[in-house]
Amino acid sequence: MAIGLRILIIGIALFLFDLYFYQSIKTVLANSSSFKKNLVFYLYWGFTLLTILITLVPSVVNFNDIPKFIRIYVFAFFVMVGISKLIGTTFILLDDVIRLFRWIASYFTKPAEIVSNEIAVNPHAISRLKFLNYAAVGMAVLPFASFIYGMVKGAFDYKVHKVKVVLPNLPSEFNGLKIVQISDIHSGSFVSTNPLEAAVKIIMEQNADVIFFTGDLVNNESKEVLPFIEVLKKVQAPLGVYSTLGNHDYGDYITWESQAAKSQNLDDLKNIHAAMGWKLMMNEHVALKKGDAEIALLGIENWGGNLNFPKYGDMKKAHAGTEKYPVKLLLSHDPSHWNMQVTEEFKDVDITFSGHTHGFQFGIEIPGLIKWSPSQFVYKQWAGLYSKEKQHLYVNRGLGFLGYPGRVGIMPEITVMELYNA
Repeated sequence: MAIGLRILIIGIALFLFDLYFYQSIKTVLANSSSFKKNLVFYLYWGFTLLTILITLVPSVVNFNDIPKFIRIYVFAFFVMVGISKLIGTTFILLDDVIRLFRWIASYFTKPAEIVSNEIAVNPHAISRLKFLNYAAVGMAVLPFASFIYGMVKGAFDYKVHKVKVVLPNLPSEFNGLKIVQISDIHSGSFVSTNPLEAAVKIIMEQNADVIFFTGDLVNNESKEVLPFIEVLKKVQAPLGVYSTLGNHDYGDYITWESQAAKSQNLDDLKNIHAAMGWKLMMNEHVALKKGDAEIALLGIENWGGNLNFPKYGDMKKAHAGTEKYPVKLLLSHDPSHWNMQVTEEFKDVDITFSGHTHGFQFGIEIPGLIKWSPSQFVYKQWAGLYSKEKQHLYVNRGLGFLGYPGRVGIMPEITVMELYNA
């Protein structure tokens, strides 16, 4: 399809959608002054025109040539407006369905009676239900306000989640081992180093024995993390910082000029982990030592069980040679790996650390009362601690964000886990 025709179709579709939603605004403003009606008219349609133009920019300009701030926040802002209108439109549809049935019913009832010697001009005219149109406008404003709050406040409202896990075979030397887990930084989504500096400060205040990073350092390209290397170098722990790759780290979601360029990008990312002092675990294991005691830490490449995410991980390779260790910890980006392979084939892995879901960056969490997110319809384990017999999984909610530059209800997370043997 030619670009010009595609632009025309998109433009017409957006215009018709906005025209439909505007009917609710007209109903709400029915008794307002002409000045107010005109003001709302010009503001609404001026914004609609701007939305259409912004939406069409990627059709004529290389997306990566657009300034980062515009790519992340301006586009997200207009997408949020569209989503909010879409939610409100459900009430307009309900109104129109009711009007349709009332209109049909009007043909099976007597016409309006004569009142003061005047006959209704159109006995079958059906007015809009004002309360549904008020609801439509209100339900559009509510999610929009939530989205804005999530961008301004939620995106960087880092929460420390503390959890204790008992592993009966844990050597006494490791009793009380403090682990900090972070995940899904998505450095390409940050336009400033300030938020990550604040996060690193919180991380280091936890005084962890060891730190785990469970994948998705970038969105697509290794160069995204370059401005943040000096900040992330400050993430340190006595027993080391260990990391693994997530699905976004491989550059699978953009087009490369050649396979060699894509491979070089991954090599560059591996080198960046090393430059930051992070030990990148590539289908391997290492021994964590305290005194004379040792436990195994395994780390694999991305292994996705849902939505056709890639399976680069080789669990057999990472697990080989770990039989002698009394406790085994595993870093694996995608939590579906735990449910689909770890608990089925590797029952001696005591606890797995994952991320990936972000909790969909949207939901409701009230400790001890409610924990809900659309993420739960895709992933059985999507946030927090899960157990199956003697095996455990912790899913970190992610430190950064992707797509929508904010969080509503599911805040960015820094996990602090302590291990005990009783």
